[in-house]
This record gives sequence, C-alpha cells and structure tokens, in this order.
Amino acid sequence: MEAAAPERELSGDKAQRIIDAMRDSVAKRGAAGSTFEHVAGEAGVSRGLLHYYFGTKERLLVEVVRRDTEIRVARLYEPLAKAKTVDDVLDVLVHSLKDTIENEPAFFLLLFELFSAGRRNPDIRHEVGQLFERTRSHVAEVLKAKEREGVLNLRYDAEAIVSYLFAVGDGFALQALSDRGRDNSAALAAGLASARYLLVSE
Repeated sequence: MEAAAPERELSGDKAQRIIDAMRDSVAKRGAAGSTFEHVAGEAGVSRGLLHYYFGTKERLLVEVVRRDTEIRVARLYEPLAKAKTVDDVLDVLVHSLKDTIENEPAFFLLLFELFSAGRRNPDIRHEVGQLFERTRSHVAEVLKAKEREGVLNLRYDAEAIVSYLFAVGDGFALQALSDRGRDNSAALAAGLASARYLLVSE
C-alpha cells in the first residue's frame, strides 16, 4: 500500500471530473480494476495530479463516498425537515433508497468496495466509520426535531434508530442490486413496518 498523501484541497471542475470518473470506473470495472491511469484518462487530467492530491486509490475512493454521502444527507435533510406526519417521513426514506438503487447504484457499489478495502487498511476503515458517524448524527438531529414538533415519538435513541434503518437500507440495496429481477415489494413492506414501529411509540 502506498503511503497516504498529505491533506490537500482540490476543488472546482477538475475535482468533480475526477470524482465522477472514479465513480463511473468502479461501477464498470470494480475498485480493483479502477486504476489511476483509467480515472485520469476519463477525467481528462494527469495521473500525477491524482497522486499529488490523493496519494492512493483508496483515498480517492473515500473522497468519492464522502461527497456522495454529503449529497445523500442533503437530499434527506430538506424533505425530512418538511415532513408533517410519520407517513411523510417514511415516504422520504423509501424514496431516497429506491432512487439511489435505481439511478445511482454506484453509491452502494463504492460503499461495499470501501468496506472491503477497510478490512485491509485501518486508515480507510477509520474514515469509512467517520462517514457513517456523520451521516447518522445529521439524520438523527432531524428525527429529534420531528419528535419535538410532535410528528414522531421515537421508541429508542435517535442515532440508534438511524443506524438500524441505514443498515437495513444498505442491506436491502445489496440484495436488490444482486438480483435485479427479484420482486422486493414484500421485503420493503416489512422494512416499512419495522421503521414505523421505531418511529412511533404508542
């Protein structure tokens, strides 16, 4: 494993092209087949630029998932903040999951690839753990706000509920992407019933 690069900030159009190229490459070739040479060529930048800013392929993968996670949280935050009923909350969660599976499956592919990479690299494992932590805390804050508004009556701690719901969602995505022809409607209905139980304590 190459040494990790120092923290360097890459912003603007080049950064977005690199992120998009890596995401597309993993979707097509997997993480193992996605070399800096492939990504640099598809992004229209030099290979040296990728080495300079990211150092290793795993670091670039972390950056891709970090940015995708920020987008995922932002897409959840606003509609959840507007939710007036528990059904509104459930609709937002289900729509976000189904939309990501159908239109951005590379998000889950990258997440699973990073999990595997983290088993071999403690730095990557730590960074992936931090991504999950930030996501959980952001969404948990929204659920707490909904509880204060009287929309929800959480049965357990908000972060524990979010952790469970995301685990179910990520597992559901893995199964859905592994067998595109399978009817997952019954599994989704079971997940919704579980979510409703956690979000509304009688």
